[in-house]
Amino acid sequence: MAKVKITQTRSMIKRPYTQQLTIQSLGLGKIHASVEVEYTPQIQGMVKKVNHLVSVTEL
Repeated sequence: MAKVKITQTRSMIKRPYTQQLTIQSLGLGKIHASVEVEYTPQIQGMVKKVNHLVSVTEL
């Protein structure tokens, strides 16, 4: 699997609870926070759910 860098670009204020949980499960929580993870199907689904809040770059 390829590694990707996921960066939170937008705030979690006034977002649905499920999106907040998804951001937490990705290991994010603050704007400009980043994590490097394997791009598995589970991660792809989480990114798809909050794609308006994060940016993804391949490593």
